[in-house]
Amino acid sequence: MAFDAPVESAREVLRRTFGHQDFRGLQAGVVGEVLAGRSALAVLPTGGGKSLCYQIPALIRPGLGLVVSPLIALMADQVAGLQQLGVAAARLDSNATSDERQATWRRIGEGTLDLLYVSPEGLMAGAMLERLSNRPLALVAIDEAHCVSQWGHDFRPEYRSLGRLAEVFPAVPRLAVTATADARTREDIRTELRLQGAAEFVDSFARPELQLQAERKTSVGAHARVQQLVQARPDRAGVIYAGSRKSTDELADRLAGVGVPALAYHAGLDKRVREDRLKRFLDEDEAVIVATIAFGMGIDKPDVRYVIHADPPASVEAYWQEVGRAGRDGQPAEGITLYGASDLAWALRRIDEREVSAEVKQVQVRKARQLYAMLDGLACRAVAVRRYFGEEVVEPCGQCDLCTSPPEAHDATKPAQMALSAVHRLGGRFGRGRVVDHLLGKTRDVQLFEAQLSTFGVGADRSAVEWRSLLDQLLFDGLLREEPNDGRPLVALGDPAAVREVYRGERKVEVRAPAPRRERVRRDRQDYERTGPLAAESPQTSALFEALRAWRKGQAQLQSVPPYVIFHDKTLLEIAQVRPSDLGRLGAVSGVGQGKLDRYGAAVLEVVRGPSE
Repeated sequence: MAFDAPVESAREVLRRTFGHQDFRGLQAGVVGEVLAGRSALAVLPTGGGKSLCYQIPALIRPGLGLVVSPLIALMADQVAGLQQLGVAAARLDSNATSDERQATWRRIGEGTLDLLYVSPEGLMAGAMLERLSNRPLALVAIDEAHCVSQWGHDFRPEYRSLGRLAEVFPAVPRLAVTATADARTREDIRTELRLQGAAEFVDSFARPELQLQAERKTSVGAHARVQQLVQARPDRAGVIYAGSRKSTDELADRLAGVGVPALAYHAGLDKRVREDRLKRFLDEDEAVIVATIAFGMGIDKPDVRYVIHADPPASVEAYWQEVGRAGRDGQPAEGITLYGASDLAWALRRIDEREVSAEVKQVQVRKARQLYAMLDGLACRAVAVRRYFGEEVVEPCGQCDLCTSPPEAHDATKPAQMALSAVHRLGGRFGRGRVVDHLLGKTRDVQLFEAQLSTFGVGADRSAVEWRSLLDQLLFDGLLREEPNDGRPLVALGDPAAVREVYRGERKVEVRAPAPRRERVRRDRQDYERTGPLAAESPQTSALFEALRAWRKGQAQLQSVPPYVIFHDKTLLEIAQVRPSDLGRLGAVSGVGQGKLDRYGAAVLEVVRGPSE
């Protein structure tokens, strides 16, 4: 018989343990479904409180809450946060010592553990699953459930085996949660995890605190532009994604060379080095980490003020997952992406080299093109993302770069016809630079066959910059394509039907003018001002806020935990504003649950009262 409890009981746990007055969005519906003993699939935005949807039912339903999570860093972060709240939580992963593992199993046997975090590999391999099958479970939560889908942006084969959990725990509710899954990915999650009859909760993908921006890469270079962006945002915590380990190291060194506290993070580093750098990033208020795309999934650092993609991700899902690392505290933050036609060509080559079915390749190619269509589009970026995930009634955000500074687009159909004709006549034997030289009539040591072509010098009235921009546009539009050629890509005609439409004038080609440098500088300054730290309304409140942060930092160092797992800045600011005089008033502050009130209440009140005279 399924255990049931009213959602009001869950609200009481939310208030008492987590210090929040009520659920947000679809949380209450998801929690109610699991409390009733039924399985569910929940797609809630990053920062939307997905973890509460399984943590609270695990505290109410009898038995152990089992959470499957893909990254050790994610598990460590959530377990540390729960322990601060007084919740009995632990993890079993490859970093645990033999003594720690024995202690955890002892607590499981005694029934004194509320939540256990495990990896999919650890759960499905060896004796762990068998041992857990003999224990009463409150629920099974599968975090980052998009990893199960071959259509998703982060497919992990080991997630496929989690479908067996339906057989091993037939009477236990299973909850699959993720922040990014389109309709096809959700269908795959249901099939692979055997959730066909489960309720589905899909919240809005709106992130109003995120200001989105994208720029085409220029001849200045992506690393130089990233440096400009970071230096325009001093004293901010940020994440920078790069496409390779080498690029990650080079970019981190470049930033460190101009005084930015930047650290590189990737799988090629020694494990202890990675752990140390991750700890520094989580502990320090102004740390900047330069990482490959494997970094960041599930990291709960709330005060990341910007995410910069020095190289674009593979899909809209990956993009939304990664920019979602910024602004988890609900305060203004930025997601900035640098992209170019060569990035798209590289992404398509990687897809072509993968050993997957033709159908999967076709879907992945479509997803890559949809990402670049969003990045290079002319309409609101937030609208494009939300419509991608299936939202229909969506209003422009009014704050992305395309809303605040709409780009000027001009008809480039005639020069596009010239460029396509030139590529056709050159037979796809040359790269972009040579095609531009051909159109300008400036090819060095030109051969007779080329000089006699009707397209040689036909574009001499335009600049090389204009032609390069147009070729990029044609590559984005699929009218041209690049062949690898051992790292020296050759330009050839793209989709034949689309090319014919342009030749006949049936398809219009538009090119937008890049924002002038002074406009970028102005926008960087405005964005810096907009995403500043939480502001106090008076010098007295500001002084108390900083005193509380200093106290928190000392506590975090004593316990070797990130400061934000003790209290978020938002909570400290509210304490500074309210200036509670007793534990009752302090307990009414959002983010101060009973566990933290018992643990830190007296010390916080002492800071509020200030030094005795």
